[in-house]
Amino acid sequence: MTDTEELVFAVPKGRIWKELQPLMDAVGIEPESAFADKDARQLRFNTNVPGLSIIRVRSFDVATFVAFGAAHLGVSGADVLMEFDYSEIYAPLDLGIAPCRLVVAELRALADEDDPSRWSHVRVATKYPNITHKHFAARGVQAECIKLNGAMELAPTLGLCRRIVDLTATGDTLVANGLVEIEHIADVTSRLVVNRAALKTRADEIGGWIERFRDAANG
Repeated sequence: MTDTEELVFAVPKGRIWKELQPLMDAVGIEPESAFADKDARQLRFNTNVPGLSIIRVRSFDVATFVAFGAAHLGVSGADVLMEFDYSEIYAPLDLGIAPCRLVVAELRALADEDDPSRWSHVRVATKYPNITHKHFAARGVQAECIKLNGAMELAPTLGLCRRIVDLTATGDTLVANGLVEIEHIADVTSRLVVNRAALKTRADEIGGWIERFRDAANG
């Protein structure tokens, strides 16, 4: 990165973006009109701020773009930061948006007779293998993780495993698939994240955006 290249802001698709949009408006960043086109294939967009562009990527990928310097700053869920623990990322601000919980869940019929305190080994479907291993290892339970990137709730009903570790906001999807939350791992919100090298070389510029977002989040 150089201090003359265009500043790149990575934003996630989906629910986080919907809740982020009012904060973007508050700090004065407006993407070009093509950004609102659901059928648009482009992934990088100009904004009304000279020298600032936005890239739209999967929420799980924001942290990777920022960590490796492809984006200077972005917005990422705390779950992603916990899973990858990139040393190149500085997360100075909890934006307080897109709140949800990272939980262990299992079929209701199993939960009625299950005792988590007696577990010694569990097989779990999740897209968070690192978090899952750490969570269970902390209490001496060996976790075998089956990596899935979606449709997690199908895994217990189809016999792939007995339990899942996943995000839930309302719990409705769990209930709809016959699952119940049995352990709480972490509360999750979205954070403003910054590439550490970029913050050093462009401290005034990036520091200014951090403060604008801080004011917007606190307002």
